[in-house]
Amino acid sequence: MSENEHEAKMARPRMAAGALFFDESDRVLLVEPSYKDYRDIPGGYVEEGESPRQACVREVQEELGIAPHIGRLLAVDWAPHQGEGDKVLYLFDGGCLSVEHQEQITLQADELRGYDFHSLNQVPRLTIPRLARRIGAAAQARTNGLTAYLEHGKSPESEA
Repeated sequence: MSENEHEAKMARPRMAAGALFFDESDRVLLVEPSYKDYRDIPGGYVEEGESPRQACVREVQEELGIAPHIGRLLAVDWAPHQGEGDKVLYLFDGGCLSVEHQEQITLQADELRGYDFHSLNQVPRLTIPRLARRIGAAAQARTNGLTAYLEHGKSPESEA
């Protein structure tokens, strides 16, 4: 196989990164994008030359106007999308967001209508199923001190 043929078959997924933030009651922060009809987590696409963690830090700062410490990787999710192609999504631990950071939140007005903290059992009603599964798996990984590998928001081991 020639180098060009090999290159043509290589996956070129889009990458995105986001953060899971919690409050003192262990509720997760969800934002309300103006361009989506469901809640999401703070984050966005990784730019050229940027690591997923750097993208997460940048996106949180752009969307929420704060720069809290972004911790370890909680989950990575391979998420193929018919219209947009394959995606690899990274979810990092934003930890417990201090009251001080919460008071400093300034939403990116052209992208976000609002935000709030929600219990994990409310998340499936507020967002799309694959994101709800990803958030649930990442929260569980955080509790267990692990990192979850997911496909379509599910652990491949759970389907075996």
